[in-house]
Amino acid sequence: MADTSSGQLTTASSDKGRKGSRIKSVVLWIVQGILAFAFLSTGLMKLFMPLAAVMPMMPMPLPGLFVRFLGAVEVLGAIGLILPGLLRIRPILTPLAACGLFIIMLGAVVLTLVSGKLAILLTPLVLALLTAFVVYGRRSLFAVPENRL
Repeated sequence: MADTSSGQLTTASSDKGRKGSRIKSVVLWIVQGILAFAFLSTGLMKLFMPLAAVMPMMPMPLPGLFVRFLGAVEVLGAIGLILPGLLRIRPILTPLAACGLFIIMLGAVVLTLVSGKLAILLTPLVLALLTAFVVYGRRSLFAVPENRL
């Protein structure tokens, strides 16, 4: 009987583990969707709106080509947050895209702090934290299997 009860406990704990994993996955997908929408919309704006309309939204003046580059990177990052997991092709790209977007948001936080426009600091800070959450949550994709001899 001890074997049966321990088997039931193992099954119950594995079911609990699967449920927790499923909840984690759903939360990560929701955060990734929100981030993808945010980065896609701001990236497209930086790419296609006239620079005269985009520059006042920046915390400090930046070169026009750099703003266009940031827009392209944000669009590619937004795609990288969703498509690899959705298509199940090269899922390692999802945490890499989140890591790249995290670096961009850290730069935005620093530029906002340097410019002194603290009223707009919350947006890049929250986006940086959410991208860090995705990198952390999808970190298992970075795991290197142990080489057992």
